[in-house]
Amino acid sequence: MIKTDLSNLHVDIDWKEYAPKVAAINKMIDEKTGAGNDYLGWAEYPNTYDKEEFARIKKAAAYIQDNFDVLVVCGIGGSYLGARAAIEALNGLHPTNKTEIIYMGQTFAASYVHQVMEYLKGKKFAINVISKSGTTTETAVAFRLLRELLESQIGKEAAAKAIYATTDKEKGALLELAKKYGYERFVLPADVGGRYSVFTAVGLLPMAVAGIDIDEFIAGAKEEKDLLDNPDLNDAYKYAVVRHVLYKKGYAAEMFVSYEPRFVQLGEWWKQLYGESEGKEKTGLLPDSATFTTDLHSLGQFIQEGSPVLFESILNIATPDHDVVVPHDDDNLDGLNYLEGKTLDYVSKKAMEGTLQAHSVTGCVPNIVINLEKMDAKTLGALMYFYMRACAMSAYLNGINPFNQPGVEVYKKNMFHLLGKPGY
Repeated sequence: MIKTDLSNLHVDIDWKEYAPKVAAINKMIDEKTGAGNDYLGWAEYPNTYDKEEFARIKKAAAYIQDNFDVLVVCGIGGSYLGARAAIEALNGLHPTNKTEIIYMGQTFAASYVHQVMEYLKGKKFAINVISKSGTTTETAVAFRLLRELLESQIGKEAAAKAIYATTDKEKGALLELAKKYGYERFVLPADVGGRYSVFTAVGLLPMAVAGIDIDEFIAGAKEEKDLLDNPDLNDAYKYAVVRHVLYKKGYAAEMFVSYEPRFVQLGEWWKQLYGESEGKEKTGLLPDSATFTTDLHSLGQFIQEGSPVLFESILNIATPDHDVVVPHDDDNLDGLNYLEGKTLDYVSKKAMEGTLQAHSVTGCVPNIVINLEKMDAKTLGALMYFYMRACAMSAYLNGINPFNQPGVEVYKKNMFHLLGKPGY
């Protein structure tokens, strides 16, 4: 389902040199012997996921669809980005689903929180609060506000039936709260980190409520995993090696590029996955993202002729979900009749080809093209597993633990001290 085009790299890669390194790291991932191996549960998850919980997720999603106008997904980072990325990638930015999905708990921004709370007043809404610990500040504050609003509108007993907690199976503040009030619980497995959690209930419950076929999503991940079980420089590992080689040659940033606004959040998910996995010990590529052709009118000049610090990886979907034909106009004052009868996808593809030639051939910017035939639940499942497996390989090639994030704790400690939290 996923093919990488490496014909626009401008670098030579000795694949034979990398083959034994890749095989050794793949074995390390499979056997869970590398750094951070206690967070490798995601690698086998397409085969080992909890079937009983999976059925409960689908049942809960159907109940939410039948009884609520809105589901508020309350989480931050990996606790919401995967679900949001998948929902927008598959349903678009103006979906017509029965239950609306909105997001809170990912920011302290008072204006945003105020608007969400005002929007929810008088609406029938459910909450999916997602946190392994239950004490992540942004999410915990938002959940306190949401719970208070929900209880004020429908009462504590009814509110308890409208709250779904995705958290650790055995410990944490959110687990204790869920037990106390009887919220239905789903598990964020102890051996899966947030940014690798999209195939768990963290991603699956919101996706199912949004009408996405989560059976197909998991099936796509399993199919991709089966392909990647052959470590002989498969497409995911080739992508990882190319990233490593370009980084060693002095490139400082990778720009994730798509030609569809519905993939903006997929880029945000990708940025967290790679940034938090690789950005350690003063090493790693800066993950950036852009949406073309929109951003060609802002970033295009820099990419074409600016400092040679970045390379691009383009997500190309061969067949669109929908298409639009350019009409005839008798006046033709805009000079566009040469496009009449052509589809917007055709125009977009030609824009992509022209941009690839401009950036790669004229601008000498290395480009990777990741090709998918279409974007559906199965393909997206495969793509997200592809990126996760490639990320683990890429980080290990750099000698980095892909599964910790020690730097994230620094800002939290400073913030807690400034806020006067006891002990800080």
